[in-house]
Amino acid sequence: MEVLIVVLVILVVVLVIGAAMSVRVVKQYEQGVLFRLGRVLGARTPGLRIIIPFADVLHRVSLRIVTMPIQSQGIITQDNVSVDVSAVAYFRVVDAVKSVVAIENVYSAIDQIAQTTLRKVVGQHSLDQTLSETDKINLDIRKILDVSTVEWGVEVTLVELKDIQLPDTMKRAMAKQAEAEREKRAKIINAEGESLAAAALGEASDIMMAHPLALQLRNLQSLVEIGVDKNTTVVFPAPLMTTIAELGSFLAGEKAAAGLPAAPLVASQPVASAPVLVPAANGTPNGTHADRPTIEPD
Repeated sequence: MEVLIVVLVILVVVLVIGAAMSVRVVKQYEQGVLFRLGRVLGARTPGLRIIIPFADVLHRVSLRIVTMPIQSQGIITQDNVSVDVSAVAYFRVVDAVKSVVAIENVYSAIDQIAQTTLRKVVGQHSLDQTLSETDKINLDIRKILDVSTVEWGVEVTLVELKDIQLPDTMKRAMAKQAEAEREKRAKIINAEGESLAAAALGEASDIMMAHPLALQLRNLQSLVEIGVDKNTTVVFPAPLMTTIAELGSFLAGEKAAAGLPAAPLVASQPVASAPVLVPAANGTPNGTHADRPTIEPD
């Protein structure tokens, strides 16, 4: 009787252990690959799965997107510049059976092929292209990886260059180039401004030639602007000396055209000429006294 109880206990324990070994749970983000006696029976969807202990093996494969950093690679560009480039790759398993059967370790394989592809693609571009055409480089790397990983049941969703390290000498050279480029732009803008100003001055000179009084009015405006600063010295341009006469002639002509009587002109006193000393025959000036010379007009 005791032997029978012991046997029953052993059977129950074996059944419990067998049940525990035959029950598998596949999570929602996973897919199971079932092997029976070493042969693939197919993929198993998420949920509770029963297998035969010691005969079946269930490999669970994650279908989530995996983020894999690509270590920094020392690369020589097409124009013989040494740079260190690091990147990051995003991929996911789309065929669980191939990812288990076709390759031993899919994560290690993708890491290695991503490094070699990064070195190959960047080495085919110059430094300027590497810095400015990162989107094109990312797309080229992704296309190459997709061709290689499709047989492994893996899809590369995204590849991005993360960091590009340049030598210090190259950084200084690029800084000088950028400074020279800015100076060139500043000189071009300055030259364009001078060209526009010269054109505007040419148009203004044409207008002043057509209207002579415009130049005189501009001179008067300049005097007003100079007077604001309370300067003690004022320089009169030569054409300004005839401004009053020209302005008077202009106003007289306007009044004559309008039929108004012209304003009487004030007679100006004649300006005496400078005296000239006329010497006498005896060597002294004419007059009753030698020290009082006779003054005659010119």
